[in-house]
Amino acid sequence: MNEIDEEEFKKNFPNLYKEIIKKKMSIRIDSIRTEEGEENFKEIEKHETYMPTAIDYLRRCENDKEGEEVISYLEKKGEISHEYAKELRMQLHEKGIRSFGSKKENGYYLRKWGEY
Repeated sequence: MNEIDEEEFKKNFPNLYKEIIKKKMSIRIDSIRTEEGEENFKEIEKHETYMPTAIDYLRRCENDKEGEEVISYLEKKGEISHEYAKELRMQLHEKGIRSFGSKKENGYYLRKWGEY
């Protein structure tokens, strides 16, 4: 893929360039998905069994300390590999618990599928 320099971009897309520079209509992204397969997550049928991932458990945590406890527990039980636990810890320490996504409250899946 060819790289385009800033001046060429400005010339070819003046309005888009202005929006980017002024950060007009920008949206802050707080979470990061690193778990394999998360980007391909498909909507699960309402009555299918869903097995939570490490990310699902981390999204229920209130703070980084709880996140560390969850990672340690999943690693100790063999639910996640040592390597994956290391990646999760690195993200947790560098970016915080909310980098895994917004907090999932009790009843998240029931509300999601309209049973509340």
